[in-house]
Amino acid sequence: MPMLAASLLLIAFPTSAAARSGGGLASFEDPPVVPGATSTLVRGRALPPAEAPPAVTAAIRAGNRIRARTYIWGGGHGSWASRGYDCSGAVSFALHGAGLLQTPLDSTSMMSWGAAGPGDWITIYANHRHAFAEIAGLRWDTSGDRRGVSGPRWHVDPADARGFVVRHPIGY
Repeated sequence: MPMLAASLLLIAFPTSAAARSGGGLASFEDPPVVPGATSTLVRGRALPPAEAPPAVTAAIRAGNRIRARTYIWGGGHGSWASRGYDCSGAVSFALHGAGLLQTPLDSTSMMSWGAAGPGDWITIYANHRHAFAEIAGLRWDTSGDRRGVSGPRWHVDPADARGFVVRHPIGY
């Protein structure tokens, strides 16, 4: 029965207004929410949890918009619309989608952004060379996946956070 429910989720994706209008980065389908407080990963897309605040759902949906882009060093820093994104560009894009960031930050700037420590919904990990986030239980990172593919992707496995400063958006 759970397999049937997952299949129904996949075919029940509502189409966003931006997708219907053919609008740039938003030409995709917004996934539905899933019960609980933790995101679910289905075919590379994060499904936002029903209990998440609207800004967290918006961050997840923003990440989904660029989740298959390539890694490009400096990508996402000159413009929100980019062919590819680097680590901090991808994290910045998700935070911007949530309305939490107006301009992209590099990983060093993320080391002092927001508030110290882990957040309830969004946690940023940054050092002078790399940045990634955990959003509603999934890791948002450009590090290569199990197949060696790099670029903005959702991951279910946690990353080694040793050597990273831990920050979060105030209120999340």
